[in-house]
Amino acid sequence: MSVTPPPEVLRAPLVVEFPFTRSLGPVQSAFLTGLRERTVLGVRAEGGRVLVPPVEYDPETAAALRDLVEVGTTGTVTTWAWNPEPRRGQPLATPFAWVLVRLDGADTALLHALDAPGPEAVRTGLRVRVRWAGERSGAITDIACFEPYDSAADTGPATDARDHDGAFEDPVTGIVAPARLDYTYSPGRAQTRYLHALAERRTVGERCPSCAKVYVPPRGACPTCGVATTDRVEVGPRGTVTTFCIVNIKAKNLDIEVPYVYAHIALDGAGLALHGRIAGIPYDQVRMGLRVEPVWSEDGRYPDHYRPCGEPDADYDTYKELL
Repeated sequence: MSVTPPPEVLRAPLVVEFPFTRSLGPVQSAFLTGLRERTVLGVRAEGGRVLVPPVEYDPETAAALRDLVEVGTTGTVTTWAWNPEPRRGQPLATPFAWVLVRLDGADTALLHALDAPGPEAVRTGLRVRVRWAGERSGAITDIACFEPYDSAADTGPATDARDHDGAFEDPVTGIVAPARLDYTYSPGRAQTRYLHALAERRTVGERCPSCAKVYVPPRGACPTCGVATTDRVEVGPRGTVTTFCIVNIKAKNLDIEVPYVYAHIALDGAGLALHGRIAGIPYDQVRMGLRVEPVWSEDGRYPDHYRPCGEPDADYDTYKELL
């Protein structure tokens, strides 16, 4: 008796990256504008504690907070962890410590980097001070890092904070922060077989032995019944548009002109709709029930998009359960 060996488990490095844009309320605007002006602001909570970095609502009472105070640029390390291999985009290119620093006049700690020659130079209780960036724009990176502060003139933590009106010229009203996640993706048994089948221009799902739904892409288990799915079922290649949206924002590094249509497509024989781009038809003519077929990528490894196949539109009753 021969035994078919399991398919090779695939792995691939992936990167998810996008700019995160947010507007700022009066508290965060004052905090970031203050950093640009080499001033650190906190906010006074209802119970009298000074919170740095400032928050817009009291973490205990949920009351709106607006009473800004200026705190010191020196402080004390409350806890730390050594980072021996800095990654791209981190504050320093050489090994450093992540530290929580309670600035003088504050009751909470601020997370940032500490420039130190090694972990033996870092300790809880270490006195540190802000090292300002040479060019500042109104961001947390205006604090380049913290550095040990051993000045003989340092008499220890201050006991109070000074009220501040938060008024600056040309205040910062919004920020754009790059978000990036690097990871290695392993699709597992079910999706590895699915990807191998796509390389042969076939779409293969797995059927639940309990409810008989065919999942594409397969998940290895039925999310409804909670049982393993092992029976492989070839579906499609044609399918039906169940729902769709018109995309009007051009994605970075994606060579597709806007507007274009992204849709849920129920392949024939599948019990779950998958995602796909619709092309070969004006975007304003795409509709629910449109019958489509795949157009494979140049290397033939996956459907690049779906196009109308010329069949009459599907009756609503045939796909309403897949919406």
